[in-house]
Amino acid sequence: MGETYYIGVDVGTSSVRAGLVSRLGSVVKMHTIPITVSNPKPDFYEQDSEEIWTSVCEAVKFVTSEIADKSSIHGLGFDATCSLVVLDGSLKPVTVSPATGEDRFNIMMWMDHRAKEQADRINAGGHEVLKYVGGKVSLEMQTPKLLWLKTHLKETWRRASHFLDLPDFLTFRATGRLSRSLCSTVCKWTYKCDGISQEWDRGFFKDVGLEDLAEDGWRKIGQEVLPPGTDCGQLSAEAAAQLGLSESTHVATSLIDAHAGGLALVSAQAKAKEDLVGRLGLICGTSTCHMCVSEQPIFVPGVWGPYLSAMVPDCWLNEGGQSATGALVDHVIKSHPASAKCPQSDKYGWLEGILTVMAKEKGLAHVSLLTKDVHVYPDFHGNRSPLAEPSMMGMVCGLTLDVSERNLAVLYLATIQALAYGTRHIVEQLQASGHVITSVLMCGGLSNSPVFISTHADALGVPVLIPATKQSVLLGSAMLGAAASGDFPDLTSAAIAMGGAAQAFHPTKELKEYHDKKYGIFKRMQTEQLEYRRTMGSI
Repeated sequence: MGETYYIGVDVGTSSVRAGLVSRLGSVVKMHTIPITVSNPKPDFYEQDSEEIWTSVCEAVKFVTSEIADKSSIHGLGFDATCSLVVLDGSLKPVTVSPATGEDRFNIMMWMDHRAKEQADRINAGGHEVLKYVGGKVSLEMQTPKLLWLKTHLKETWRRASHFLDLPDFLTFRATGRLSRSLCSTVCKWTYKCDGISQEWDRGFFKDVGLEDLAEDGWRKIGQEVLPPGTDCGQLSAEAAAQLGLSESTHVATSLIDAHAGGLALVSAQAKAKEDLVGRLGLICGTSTCHMCVSEQPIFVPGVWGPYLSAMVPDCWLNEGGQSATGALVDHVIKSHPASAKCPQSDKYGWLEGILTVMAKEKGLAHVSLLTKDVHVYPDFHGNRSPLAEPSMMGMVCGLTLDVSERNLAVLYLATIQALAYGTRHIVEQLQASGHVITSVLMCGGLSNSPVFISTHADALGVPVLIPATKQSVLLGSAMLGAAASGDFPDLTSAAIAMGGAAQAFHPTKELKEYHDKKYGIFKRMQTEQLEYRRTMGSI
């Protein structure tokens, strides 16, 4: 019997990636293709579903080009950002762009913040479904965006026949089946799944002004909702030809990209289902998502969830997040006068090398101590958790006239520390509500930084585990394909079998007081900003 493979496809904010993955969870081959992000106005972020599908096909063909027997590829899993895709009755794109009106841009991205007014209006209603999103629906979720489209783009609303989450758009293109994933519908669309009933809440949609979506048995937003990893069909003849695969390939019900990463992270070094509980997965990209599961539902103020079976079958998921992390670090570097000296190929390594030299020259035992006089509050793109306040802004304390690369390196370090304190704030809220967090696992761009890893271990006071398989999001989507193929009893079994090993980084005890003090300043900066807002609110 020959080798068995699965394909994971990850559609992130700025690129499409495909990975060929072995039965043991090794990423054998990977390919990345950049995709367009249109930003026609401030807070408006849009994409093109046809460009994305074409890129998916190209990436999959690349990673499978050396596999002669395509029937050895048993399963295909998709993950993508939780972005809103609009299609007409012929399943063709319908514009979400008021700037150009081109049907090319038919995706309202996760990071699109145009629907703040609609989110505020929904939250003012205090509907019961809001208790599953930390008490407030985020403007990054789909119901505010749907309401914005209905209010501002009436022609788009009239023409639209299907509203999909991007992960479900991919399974539709692969199979021709308009099934929806429990992951995206529960986490981003207020679909109800509480262990007793599973349904759209008609009263909520009526209350917020979206009652027309209930027509024809909810046809426009989903009549069939399936758990992640469920076989949602084999490849259609058209999709098989486009992807260069066999029609025998099973396609899995999808996950949101962060949830795919979370599934792979919490499965690293796990031997049984109970090992998945008590771990916090950090999926670090443009933003960071914080994922943890529990056996019973835990409601956490300002943190999304609990969502049943949205990531791990029969477990409840809570999801925190920071709206700008990789994007913030990039912004801090690019906006500094010394950025021209920073090599783009290894910017983290270059800056961390400068920090090491500085610490040695100053006789400091730890690089972390260089930021004693520099403090950053990191909410440059709002606070997703636990304040759930998208209008929060960034703050920097300790600026001077110094514009050297050393000054940039210290500011970079202070920014990383601030992100770690933001995670600590989320962890505090999780633990105050009943979670017990024993370790943190990381994947994504920032997890390639040794300083980012060690800072989180030191600031949080728990071990940080870095999986041997670096491409956790791709691995998570491949786990879906493995479960759908029937090669494993269920998704949990596939995840544990493919999770792999991880390296542990432990906290530095002598830095505890330092980070405790800086975290206290972080909290005061947060409080001060809110006080400044109250003061100026009377003007």
